[in-house]
Amino acid sequence: MTGMEKNRWPPGDLVIWIFIMAELLVFGVFFTAYAFTRAHNVELFDTYQLTLDRNAALINTLALITSSYFVVRAVADIRADDSRGCFRWLLAALGMGLLFLVVKGLEYKHHFSLGIDLSTNTFYMFYLSLTFFHFLHVVLGMVILLAVALKARKGGYSAAEHTGVETGASYWHMVDLVWMILFPLVYVMR
Repeated sequence: MTGMEKNRWPPGDLVIWIFIMAELLVFGVFFTAYAFTRAHNVELFDTYQLTLDRNAALINTLALITSSYFVVRAVADIRADDSRGCFRWLLAALGMGLLFLVVKGLEYKHHFSLGIDLSTNTFYMFYLSLTFFHFLHVVLGMVILLAVALKARKGGYSAAEHTGVETGASYWHMVDLVWMILFPLVYVMR
């Protein structure tokens, strides 16, 4: 590929992959603790799981899947040397991320208005901890994507050098992957 950045594996900076692996390890410990605790409190978890808004969770799932598609399009555009297209796709991904935060925020508002907090019971302790930890990762991912989008808008990436776009995309896909595990684990599996 003359004059073009060679597609590397893994895409993006190696440092982000070390960070992603560390984050996945932390989420893995959380998920394992959730599954273990749930196995010893099935009735409690089944009862309170029914109080969650699965429709909101489905909207959030679709928002994150869509946002990941938009990020894939952004990477494809920058590889084709289309900074403007990359910027537009990243803005679309940010819009889906914002939708996720708004819907999740409304879920939290509903639960908090009912007096539910970390001390309500074991199920809610896990639900609030896991989903808020993920919520914070969505916020961080959006900050990263915004920084990448602004640099793309200024022409800071090209087909020859787009490691930053791939780095941001890799982190965003990790955030999406975690939700794809969290959603069925917390909202669906009985």
